Amino acid sequence: MKKMIKKNKTLITALSVMVLSLTSAASFALTADEQKGLDISIEAKKRDLGWQDSSADMLMMLRNKQGQESVREIKIKSLEIDNDGDKSLTIFNKPRDVKGTAFLSFSHPVAADEQWLFLPALKRVKRISSRNKSGPFMGSEFAFEDLSSFEVEKYTYKYIADEQINGLMSFKVEQYPVDENSGYTRRVVWIDQQEYRVQKIDFYDRKDTLLKTLTFSDYKQYLGKHWRADVQNMVNHQSGKSTELVWSNYQFKTGLKDSDFNKNSLKRAR
Repeated sequence: MKKMIKKNKTLITALSVMVLSLTSAASFALTADEQKGLDISIEAKKRDLGWQDSSADMLMMLRNKQGQESVREIKIKSLEIDNDGDKSLTIFNKPRDVKGTAFLSFSHPVAADEQWLFLPALKRVKRISSRNKSGPFMGSEFAFEDLSSFEVEKYTYKYIADEQINGLMSFKVEQYPVDENSGYTRRVVWIDQQEYRVQKIDFYDRKDTLLKTLTFSDYKQYLGKHWRADVQNMVNHQSGKSTELVWSNYQFKTGLKDSDFNKNSLKRAR
């Protein structure tokens, strides 16, 4: 228990240091709406600190413009990293044509994310270039950059308005990617004011045209603190395609460690 409390304090302290360094250099130049957008995003991140590690099952349902559907069964493992972004391992179990495919992602607040994909048909691990982060992940409507953990430093911010969504009064905040390789000019995010959970994200492409919308529903709380949406639905407005993620069997603090997230073990991922 003492170790857990100490670790949580370390996480909160690290976030506080990050916030101070982020705001001290730029706060003098921020408008009131920019500062409010930043503050909301910092609070949302802070409220979810301390989950340590997690695993979950996921169904990925791909739908084309005509409504035809294909389903994939996936296992997701995640690790919270002090003073850095999260690590995640995505393992495809079904159907047979993608079985054994594994995706490893190391998120970073400032530096480029590191991502690798193991394709069993080729029997090799492929590194995803940061220049290709806007490409589609395994034929879905999620881009590689959508799979990174949210880190405050990845964006600049602007508060837009208070709006009701899903029956909840929410903050509407614009997020502008700092990374020049991002496929988006901005994201518009709705965060509910009671629990600071993301309810909806609109993604705008490099021409600043609405590209996709991601909605979150059926939230459940774990460990008395951490909220996770059982359903995430990404709709591509330009292609008419969509990808729905249905999550289940969440487990937290299972003892996963850094060595479980190793690119050299991708071929053996289960």
